[in-house]
Amino acid sequence: MSHFFMNDKNHLVNEAIEGLIQSAPYHNISRLEVDEDIRVVVRRDWDKTRVALISGGGSGHEPAHAGFVGKGMLTAAVCGDIFASPSVDAVLSAIVNVTGEAGCLLIIKNYTGDRLNFGLAAEKARGMGYKVSMVIVRDDIALPDNPQPRGIAGTVLVHKVAGYAAEQGQTLEQVTQLAEQTIEATASIGLAFATCHLPGEDRDERLNAGESELGMGIHGEPGVTTLATQNSREIVAAMSEKLLARIPQGKQVVLLLNNLGGFSMLEMALLVRETLASPLGKQVSHLIGPATLVSALDMKGFSLTTLVLSPVLEKALAAPVETSGWQPMFKYQAAERLAGKKSRVQSAFTPSENQQNARLLRTICHTLVALENQLNQLDAKVGDGDTGSTFAAGAGRLLNALDNRRLPLNETDKLLIHIGEQLALVMGGSSGVLMSIMFTSAGQKLSEGASFADALAYGLERMQHYGGARPGHRTMIDALDPAFKALQQGASLSEIAAAARQGAESTATMKSAKAGRSSYLNAHSLDGIKDPGASAVEHVFAALAKE
Repeated sequence: MSHFFMNDKNHLVNEAIEGLIQSAPYHNISRLEVDEDIRVVVRRDWDKTRVALISGGGSGHEPAHAGFVGKGMLTAAVCGDIFASPSVDAVLSAIVNVTGEAGCLLIIKNYTGDRLNFGLAAEKARGMGYKVSMVIVRDDIALPDNPQPRGIAGTVLVHKVAGYAAEQGQTLEQVTQLAEQTIEATASIGLAFATCHLPGEDRDERLNAGESELGMGIHGEPGVTTLATQNSREIVAAMSEKLLARIPQGKQVVLLLNNLGGFSMLEMALLVRETLASPLGKQVSHLIGPATLVSALDMKGFSLTTLVLSPVLEKALAAPVETSGWQPMFKYQAAERLAGKKSRVQSAFTPSENQQNARLLRTICHTLVALENQLNQLDAKVGDGDTGSTFAAGAGRLLNALDNRRLPLNETDKLLIHIGEQLALVMGGSSGVLMSIMFTSAGQKLSEGASFADALAYGLERMQHYGGARPGHRTMIDALDPAFKALQQGASLSEIAAAARQGAESTATMKSAKAGRSSYLNAHSLDGIKDPGASAVEHVFAALAKE
């Protein structure tokens, strides 16, 4: 099975670049028309009197690098194939087309292919009379003994700072010097649960379930160590400790939280919380992200980057840009919780006794408690297997209140309203809310002078109004509706129970469900199986008929 969405592998990068340009919010980028194999995204509004900034590398790290082309950041990005450095000719084409008398700065990540291809292009350009400088980002600290640290997410911060300097009209020497200062002040470390899916290839599953790899490369290269955990707090503690050791005493940093492509925003938000709660968090004054800035296709991983701030770097990072990929830096400020009032208001009543109401309520609750396993087994065939437990939880709470004489048994309207409140507290999912709506509405209608039968019918109508289900939709309503109608017509309990039974049995022949989890099943999966909620209603009325 393919895990990569594409039309044609051979045209994937070209078509993706076209889509990026079409969706650029500032309409300020284009692709150079040179050759089909030369992919250079450039600013359309470039002023050649300023220093040009060129970056690039293999595709698959989006939005890097083309997503950072625009005012305030890159002048051009040279895009290679997936995880492959662009050719010397492609880099040289970028230099020739965007470089004026002010010269250009090449910003590359520390990988052999990028160093060689960009380096040779720089030499050729110099031979043609162009002023070219180059900086190599080496922010990865996961492999401390490696003489050639890799360039990862910190590269984007170098783009941003150098872009600011170029936009201010600084010289090539000044822009290069500030870029080098940024590189020296930047440190990154990444971790992944699994490597990425390459187009048309199966993923190499190096890790076992429950493991993570510290320092896995952004091309899927093995990391420095395998951790026997996927616990967010433990992982962040290990990573932040290494970053903290690189920060000079008393210095503040900007923290970049980068998604490598496969983590959800929920997970990334958790990582923000964990990182700021760690000792590293005490030295964080600004944040960037969480966001995907330098990805590794769909790698299930993330990276943390710190940049030791100075007034100049802070100003450069805060400057506005016109690119699709950059995420604005903002000043971190711990949020204080606001005191609030509980919105839930319980109805006021005085506990009272009524033997008949107590007997009926006890019968209903004991019936639902006894049905727990049976209803769960039935629900396991058409739902998530918890209907019995849900009803039993509500019944158990009411039995406890009944045994402890905490119910207004002699005031039926208040009793129904209180039952509705209690069911909403303990019955999970939508069923608890629906039952609460029915009993609460019925109690309110009863307090207005309606009959008991009409009040229950009104409560059922309110349940249908908010829940959306109707008779014939294969829910508990198929048993409740005929039972309540029979009650309104003055039928006996045995006749009401018969109506409920007939309604519940009808659900077993319905070919489809229009509400609840059963609505996702086909006719074959539902055939001959009663709806669990309707079955519960059937058994309750059958028990009441025996009283």
